Amino acid sequence: MEKALNVTLNSMAFRSSGQDLTTAGTYIEMASRVTEPVLLGLAVLAVRNRVKR
Repeated sequence: MEKALNVTLNSMAFRSSGQDLTTAGTYIEMASRVTEPVLLGLAVLAVRNRVKR
């Protein structure tokens, strides 16, 4: 079940790094790929709000 989920997520939403990672490392990589754009967007909004003042 875990392998099927991993393969599905890597082919659908994420690109794997090509390295052999542990299970925890794989999930950390997936989580970072989701949170990085969110944090970048929040940073852009913060700068935009600061410049408007």
